[in-house]
Amino acid sequence: MLIFKILSAAEWRAAERAGVFKGAGIDLADGFIHFSTAEQAAETAAKHFAGQAGLVLVAVDADTLGAIKWEPSRDGQLFPHLYGALVPRDAAWVKPLPLGPDGKHRFPPVA
Repeated sequence: MLIFKILSAAEWRAAERAGVFKGAGIDLADGFIHFSTAEQAAETAAKHFAGQAGLVLVAVDADTLGAIKWEPSRDGQLFPHLYGALVPRDAAWVKPLPLGPDGKHRFPPVA
């Protein structure tokens, strides 16, 4: 199952250079890396990244990450949280997450 992380392209480039992604500010504050399912990603973008350009969508196979916990969050939905670091080479793919003319993010096909 693919899970998704939204972050700035600059943050992802820095993670690739470092060989590890330990999380964005909110992740570091909460003690885990926030991910979303395909069904949750658009709402996550609207809630936490509204109007932000220069983002990427990182897809990771949840089965390859040993420290994933599914925990309740928004409206009691279970969200995947990674308790540990993400190695950029473990990403299934990384795609731009552009803004459309209406200011909403345009998600690439996730299959």
